[in-house]
Amino acid sequence: MLDERDDSEAAGGPASGPACEPGAGARAAAPRDIWTLRDLLLFIAFIPFALLAANLVALTGYAALRPFTGWPAGPAALRSNTFFLLALQILFYLFVLGFLYLVSKLRHPQPFWQSLGWKKPAGREAAKWLLGGCALAMAANLALLLRPDTTDFPLEHLFNSRGASYALGGFAIGIAPVIEEVVFRGLLFAVCERAAGWRFAVVITALLFAGLHVPEYWDAWNHVWVILGVGMVFSLARGLSGALTPSIFLHIGYNSLMMAGLFLSSHHFRALN
Repeated sequence: MLDERDDSEAAGGPASGPACEPGAGARAAAPRDIWTLRDLLLFIAFIPFALLAANLVALTGYAALRPFTGWPAGPAALRSNTFFLLALQILFYLFVLGFLYLVSKLRHPQPFWQSLGWKKPAGREAAKWLLGGCALAMAANLALLLRPDTTDFPLEHLFNSRGASYALGGFAIGIAPVIEEVVFRGLLFAVCERAAGWRFAVVITALLFAGLHVPEYWDAWNHVWVILGVGMVFSLARGLSGALTPSIFLHIGYNSLMMAGLFLSSHHFRALN
């Protein structure tokens, strides 16, 4: 548990001695002892290639399907096509996950998920974290009711049909929480913790997480502040538990309640506004 050690241990490099050697009674290496700045730099360098590859595959698929779907051509049509944008995002996430898996296999002896801090939870633990994510979503909605934004934001425009809304809901619950937590509370948290301790990692990963969502909530800055607070909770859960598992389940619970609220308030996505 991270709260059982001081920051001086967290800030250092891989610990030496028998505790890090495999064998009977040895503890599993913490993510901060596994993932390095070199891994992060490789990941950052790979991102442009992942974006290019995802765009090429998504555009090829769009062009192949357009004669059957009647989708219009042109940049404006692509920017408003929720299915295309979702496919692009999923492809990018798959390339990112595949790259991290490859780096893990080539550079680290531990299993991929274990190296990032995943620990299989008991059923009661998983339920507790899911409910915590739901409670966090209720608090976020209350904050936005008290301080609503006066403008709409780009994410709202993607809920432009019932089918698109279901697709967005599936992505928000089943895909985004896992990949985003792997990147932010997995790789980034481990490298930041290794460099300057877990408290530093909490702040930096929360800020970067909020920054990722700025384009979705552009001009709706109260939403961005709420996302920053939500990201801080996810990062604190990661830091205090020493595991990736709580933040993933919190994220799933948060997104699930948000989508359930939209589903009910829009009469099952029939009255989209």
